[in-house]
Amino acid sequence: MNYDFRDKVIAVTGGAGGIGSAMCRRFAFGGARCVVVDIDEIRAVRVAGELPGSGHVGIGCDLMDWGQVERLFQQVDAAFGRLDVLVNNVGMTSTERFDVRDIPSIEREVGLNLVSPLVTTRLAIPLLRGSRDPRVISTVSLAGIFPQAETSVYCASKFGLRGAMLSIGLDLREKGILAGSVLPSATDTPMLRLEAVEGGNSMQFQEPPQQPSDVVSAVVSMLDKPRLEAYARPRESLSARLAMLVPNLLPKILPLFRKRGDRGMARYLEDLERRGLARRTDGRWELVAER
Repeated sequence: MNYDFRDKVIAVTGGAGGIGSAMCRRFAFGGARCVVVDIDEIRAVRVAGELPGSGHVGIGCDLMDWGQVERLFQQVDAAFGRLDVLVNNVGMTSTERFDVRDIPSIEREVGLNLVSPLVTTRLAIPLLRGSRDPRVISTVSLAGIFPQAETSVYCASKFGLRGAMLSIGLDLREKGILAGSVLPSATDTPMLRLEAVEGGNSMQFQEPPQQPSDVVSAVVSMLDKPRLEAYARPRESLSARLAMLVPNLLPKILPLFRKRGDRGMARYLEDLERRGLARRTDGRWELVAER
């Protein structure tokens, strides 16, 4: 059966970003009332105001501040009295290599990508229990399955989040709350564009980046058919899972794909240039501010 979005209350963290705002538009189009949660309150309010339908709210919230997360759900409770779906979509990455990362940056990335979804989910449970059909969906990543040498801290957080969501999904299922994850590959968002111009992990460009709509489709499929995991690109996920059957061969396998990834990232940068989103200055790539 197709999930009935009508009158559902759905909160999306990172809701003003590329993937998050696309999710909110899809949910609102189906008749849901969206809670757009973002650290940038101005953008959250703007996205909420541009959604089709009515009853949407935009809330600024630093998900690393547990007091703010508690107040977030107090606001949701006051406005709606319940929460039907929580989508943990917030995330960050860095192109700094592990041997030069400062400790606070490691703590923040792990905290935002791994700890904050767990705390947010835990604090949302009382409101979720007020729903007839409560759901939790977290955006993980194929980096939660397959290691990426250039972004080891990101992988650490996503490996952890995947394991946590599998465990939480098994635990909460017995208590009436369905929880699972979507695992997208590289997605054409501001975060990926920044990573590309800064010379990040080229291995993720084996195929052209997917679009936010592909991730949204995976989330909708999770709502239509609840399960522990869904993949935006099943073929890529299968390749990653097969490779992880023999992790000790990775040092020999990965160089075979390096040149293809480098070519893919070069094509992506050229595409960003054609779209007016990036430019080369003195031989270096930089993003162009979107209007």
